[in-house]
Amino acid sequence: MAEAVQSAALSSELPTEIVGAPQGQTTARFHFSWNWLGVLPFLAFVIAFQLFPTLSIIVRAFTDSTGHFSLDNIRALNDPVVIGSYWSTIKLSVFTAIGGGILGLLLAYAITIGGLPNWIRSSILSFSGVASNFAGVPLAFAFIATLGVTGILTKLLKSMGIALYPNFTIYSFSGLVLTYTYFQIPLMVLIMSPALSGLRREWREASENLGATPLQYWRYIGLPVLLPSILGTMALLFSNAFGAQATAYALVGGGAGANLVISLLVGSQSGGDVIANVGLGNSLVFGMIVIIGITIGIYAYFRRRSERWFSH
Repeated sequence: MAEAVQSAALSSELPTEIVGAPQGQTTARFHFSWNWLGVLPFLAFVIAFQLFPTLSIIVRAFTDSTGHFSLDNIRALNDPVVIGSYWSTIKLSVFTAIGGGILGLLLAYAITIGGLPNWIRSSILSFSGVASNFAGVPLAFAFIATLGVTGILTKLLKSMGIALYPNFTIYSFSGLVLTYTYFQIPLMVLIMSPALSGLRREWREASENLGATPLQYWRYIGLPVLLPSILGTMALLFSNAFGAQATAYALVGGGAGANLVISLLVGSQSGGDVIANVGLGNSLVFGMIVIIGITIGIYAYFRRRSERWFSH
């Protein structure tokens, strides 16, 4: 009787689905939620403007004009002009990711741990939210008006005896590096500020109690904890610069300048002129998808590693 009472008590505490289910089986019930309706527009947007175009580009990169399987478009990527354009874009992305990442990290440190007033921190974060999206043609025109041949800063420096041109021009690779770095810095600030704020005060206090200097704290605790976040964010900055097109088009345009950035070379192959090659354009985009996919994977890997420290 006692065993029966105990088993009955245990049965009353278990969920109905488990008590009533045969041994070795579980009963799964689907409960409809109206909350899924809020996700449907997002899913439709992703499918229509992300998944479907990506899959169609991948398929067309491996087919010829008749729709049959072919590797001709992929073999065309071995062209020296294409390789040079990829390499130029990779260098542009690496330079701006490292430069913008370092400057953005220093700025994020200043507004989080550096002890700046709260109104400066809120102002910089608000500005970073706007500046990280200030790209494309408006950003290019802003830099042309500032550092162009007749730009405000160009004339000011010339009046002081400093001539930027012809040694420097905004319409070159160095101009692209400078312009791209501008929108990389605020993105780094937005991502790294929460990570820097997540450094626990107890870690610094414990290191100080053990006799560690500030340099030793950052060498053995601060930087190792932040390193996954820093590397992951720089990988994200790389992909952000690698896929940019409008800013480069407004600065260097078409013609010979199209070889500086791979996205411009893609546009020249699908622009409808007499030298356009849509198949090559698809293969170029396929190569971009592979490279950006690798960098996003690197970002996701380092993000998981950083969450080990900040999730507890």
